[in-house]
Amino acid sequence: MSHFERRHREYLISTDPDRIDVDVIHHWISEKSYWAAGRSRKTVEASVDASLNFGVYTDSGAMVGAARVVTDFSTFGWLCDLFVLDDHRGRGLGKALVSAVVEHPDLSGMQRIILATADAHDLYATYGFELMANPERWMERNRPVS
Repeated sequence: MSHFERRHREYLISTDPDRIDVDVIHHWISEKSYWAAGRSRKTVEASVDASLNFGVYTDSGAMVGAARVVTDFSTFGWLCDLFVLDDHRGRGLGKALVSAVVEHPDLSGMQRIILATADAHDLYATYGFELMANPERWMERNRPVS
């Protein structure tokens, strides 16, 4: 699979795994996220290794945002762990990340991509995400963060 890249103003969004900065991801996910506070570095590394990762980079190569998709590349994807560092918010990077995900050639034709959010429903609705039509069919096994 080739790397997917696109520019958003002075930023580069890329799926190149060699660009990923696990230190940045781990710090933000474990220290600032509401959904995975305290997540271990080992767990972050494993999740990054098993996902299609989208990074947001400055011209100097510093990672300032990320998202990942857990997927089989044919029928299902789970968009998760999307964030933009505080100093780079307000520049449309969250929107650019979601757009990159839904337009990625290996994901754009997929039947179902899901996500969970506590506060960004309007952002995701812009890209075709809706509340689940039949949430009673979905189940979860929820365990403490590790």
